[in-house]
Order: sequence, then structure tokens, then C-alpha cells
Amino acid sequence: MSAVDKWWKEAAVYQIYPASFYDSNGDGWGDLPGITAKLPYLRQLGVDALWICPFYDSPQQDMGYDISDYEKVWPRYGTNEDCYQLIREAHAAGIRVVVDLVINHCSSEHAWFRESRSSKTSAKRDWFIWRPAKGFTADGKPIPPNNWQSFFGGSAWEWDERTQEFYLRLFASGQPDFNWELSEVRKAIYESAAGFWLDHGVDGFRIDTAGLYSKIGGLPDAEVRDATNEHQHPGHNTQNGPRIHEFHKEMRAFFDKRTAGRANEIFTVGEVGRCDLAGLLQYTSEQEREMSQLFNFAHTECGVGTHLRYHAQPFTLKEWKLGIAASFLFANRTDSWSTVYLENHDQPRSVTRFGDDSPAWRQVSAKLLAILEVALTGTLYVYQGQELGQINNHGWTLDQYQDVDMITNRDIIAKRYGKNSVEMAKFAQGVALLSRDHSRTPFPWTSREPDASFSAVCQSGVKPWISMNDSFRDGINAEDELKDPNSVFHFWRAALRLRKQHKDILVYGQGFEFFDLDNPDLFMFTKKSRDGAKTLFAALNFSSEDREFPLPDEDAAYKAFFGNYDLESAQERTLRPWEGRLFYVE
Repeated sequence: MSAVDKWWKEAAVYQIYPASFYDSNGDGWGDLPGITAKLPYLRQLGVDALWICPFYDSPQQDMGYDISDYEKVWPRYGTNEDCYQLIREAHAAGIRVVVDLVINHCSSEHAWFRESRSSKTSAKRDWFIWRPAKGFTADGKPIPPNNWQSFFGGSAWEWDERTQEFYLRLFASGQPDFNWELSEVRKAIYESAAGFWLDHGVDGFRIDTAGLYSKIGGLPDAEVRDATNEHQHPGHNTQNGPRIHEFHKEMRAFFDKRTAGRANEIFTVGEVGRCDLAGLLQYTSEQEREMSQLFNFAHTECGVGTHLRYHAQPFTLKEWKLGIAASFLFANRTDSWSTVYLENHDQPRSVTRFGDDSPAWRQVSAKLLAILEVALTGTLYVYQGQELGQINNHGWTLDQYQDVDMITNRDIIAKRYGKNSVEMAKFAQGVALLSRDHSRTPFPWTSREPDASFSAVCQSGVKPWISMNDSFRDGINAEDELKDPNSVFHFWRAALRLRKQHKDILVYGQGFEFFDLDNPDLFMFTKKSRDGAKTLFAALNFSSEDREFPLPDEDAAYKAFFGNYDLESAQERTLRPWEGRLFYVE
């Protein structure tokens, strides 16, 4: 089955974390007018769409993923009119706008939840998932209804003193889960969280935690996989549940009806994470009409701890190759579609994780990762700062991190083992590699002290909401890279142009096959254009040493057409450190 051309399949989608992109008014927080002001930069890079993380009204317990009003912009980010203006100006620049749809949960300050917790007889009581205590401890503390663990650590249940019951919150304490079993809840969510913004011109949604809406009936205890912890990952009890596909079909039907008559189809991308093959195909099948594509976590979870993500583990290049392939192989020659990404707001910097962020190899390994991404089939996502080759923060102490996930787990470890324990030291090492805050630091626009021109006006006494990454002093900033024709920025710009020029094989190519999969240093593969007339061979060296590389067909001719070193000086069978080349096989 051949993939049907669509704008969102060919798009390069640029993800913006609004708190950290550009502060237009000097208060230390990025904002929507700041994004509008930087549209010329995004056009110069060559992106086709923006995915903007939550900008809605929120108490900011989880950086806007705890929404108190879906139809209002958080005042620190601007006004609703600022958002409408951003959408208009982006469209005028030929850039579409995709926004986050956060609907597994809302904020405990949302009017719906305030009404729900007002009494056990509230008309909206069942809009959320309430349960009585299983019992009480000897000292009178309520025992949660089951053993589920929050994705941020600790129990997934929060006790409400007023009504003397627990509410389910799979994430932070102030993020109560909606009860998706009620049709009135779903209709209200669709209308307020999605319909309002579709009416104001957004071009699609990134659907947050898209696999979690349907919980197993009865909410049974989760399997005990970590005997050292009283709380257990809920697993299949919450992920890809019995009605999840029904819910997504219903929601997509709402989107289609609301946007009927539009010239361009909207698209949706769901944060599913993990799923079996049948589920991946069902979520993304054009015929099934659930979502356009999804994010799989197999490759970004390589090296992440089994029970606590910060317990970093070694992994092989082969494991990572297989993880990456899991993001798109399922869609090969089907009516499904896939995504290509290495970074987002929940991930550390890819150069540090999968490349080499040392001064010697940072730029060339960042370019290697760009080559890999533009060569894979699917919709391409670039996270802010990735186009500069941004690296993790180095030398931070734990108190510099702001992420609620890190803070919750730090406090649990401190209480259980002590602040100066071996366990805390291990945790700190994992945070230095894997924290979400590595991607959330303010965007470095220049080398200006002390804030890299993140704020339009650097006002006395006003600091960015989170510490800067010191790398802006080392040339990792937009101004310096725009001036340097050999920078990571200009390489990404060229790579995005190349992807469009060769879209029949780079964007839509099918028949992906690994070559020499077991090679510990080389990532090599072939794939064909849709009509089968062209063959691509990618040879990528993920090491800091020269590596000889074999060819899949010794009798064929290989014409290199893109790489991160000068192709004219390339040795025929040798890849230099962190070198990547794309060939046409003739």
C-alpha cells in the first residue's frame, strides 16, 4: 500500500516550549508575543509547522500540563488575542500551528474539579475518579484504593480532606484524572479543550498521554514488579485500555465535523509511548480515523531505569537502532503513518544522550543525528535548540532543577535513604543525564550576558524562570550560528531542504532494512522510494574513531549526495568520527 501525500506527512514540525523560547516583556518567562516575534527565524530555518506546548491558564505545578481553564491563555504568556495574532501571523508566513491537547487530566483548580470535590453529591462528582480509602493505618492515615504508582513517583491517589475520599491522579497531586467513561465528560472536554481552539484556527493537536484515557474496570492492583516499593507502575490497567480506540474514534469524528469545509485537513499526533503492533496500526490507520500518527518511546527509553527513569543503564547501539525502527517499521506499506524525533520537552538533549557533546565532536555528532532523522520515513519533529546542537546542562546541583517529576522523586529518596545517601548520589547522576529540564532551559539567542538575550529587555533583578545553560558562552546560540556557514543551524537548514527535494525516498520511502545490524559502531540501512526505482543507503558512524564500512551490494555503484563532512575528501570505505553519508545505489 502506497502512502498518500499529505502536508503533515512532509512537514518539519518545530516544537516550542513557551516558557523558554523568547521573553518579549522582560519578566523572565517566554510568552506568545515572543514566539510571534521569532517567526522570521523559524522561516529561515525552514520549518512548516509549530507545535506549541500548553499555554493555557494553569497554576503551573507541571509547567502548564495542569490546566485550570482550556479557553484562556495563562496571563504570563499573554492574552487570548496574543494567541490569535500568533496563529494569524504564522499562517501568513506559511507556517501551521499545532497545540497541545491535555485531556487525561486537568488542574485541581479547574472549575469542573472544584465543583466535583465540593461534595459527594455534586453533579460533577463522577466527572473524576473518586474512591473511598481501603482502610486506615494504626495512626489513622487513609490507605489508597490500590497500589498504583504515579508516573512522577509515590501513590497515584490523592486524599481529599473535605470529602474524605481519594481521587486518582496518575501524574502530579494537582492533576486529577477525568472519568472518560461518562459521555457528558467527553463531550465537555472535546468542546472546551479542542473545539474552542479549532474555531480559532489551529491546524491540529499533539494529544498528551493519548493511551491513558480508558482504565481497566474495577481499578485492580497492579502487578508487583518492584518488590522494594509499596507502589507499582499501573501498566496495562491504564495503558491502551478496553475503550481507548472507541474514544479516539469519537474524538476524531468531533474534529472532522468541526473542521468540515477547511481547505487543509488538520492532523493529530498522539503520545502513546508503548503499544503492541496491532494497536499501533489501529491508532494510526487512515481507515480507522483515530489519529494521524503517534509518538513511540522505544528509542528514547533506551538506557532509562526499569523502575525509576533516573537509574540510568548502559545500552548498545543495536538496542537503540531497534528502538528507532520501532517508531516507523509498523507503518511500512500500510495506510498508517509514523513520526521521527529524538528530542522533546520530556527528553534530555540528544547530542548528550546519543552523540558526543565534547567540544571536539559536538557539532559533527549533532549533524550526524540530523542526517539520521531526515533519512527516516515519517513526519519530522525538531525541538527548540536541537537545530543549534544544544547539549545537556553541565555542573548543575539538584536544587537548580525545577521539574516536578525530579523534585517528587528526590524528596522520596531523601525521606527513604537520606540526603547524603549512596542512593541520592546515584539519583543525581541519573538526573544529570536524563532530566527533562535539560531541554527546558531558556533558548540562547545570543552570547549576551547574563541571559543569552532570552529576554528582550534584561531588567535588573529579573532572572529567567530557570537557570540558563552555560553553553551559550561557547557558541551555542542563534546569533553566532547564523553567522557561521558551517554551524549546526545551517546544517539543519540544508537537511530540511534536502528532505523536501528528495521526499519520495526520504519522507515517503518504504522497505527499510538494516544492514549489518549487529555492528557496535555503525548504523546502516537501506530503503526504497515509493515506486521502487531508487535505493537509499545510509552509513552512519556512531563512534569517535575512523571505521571501515561494508556495502550491501559490492557490485552496485554508490553516489554520496549528503553528509556532515566534505564529500570530496571522503575515503571510499572509511567513515570518519561521527560521520554520516547518504548514498543513492545505482
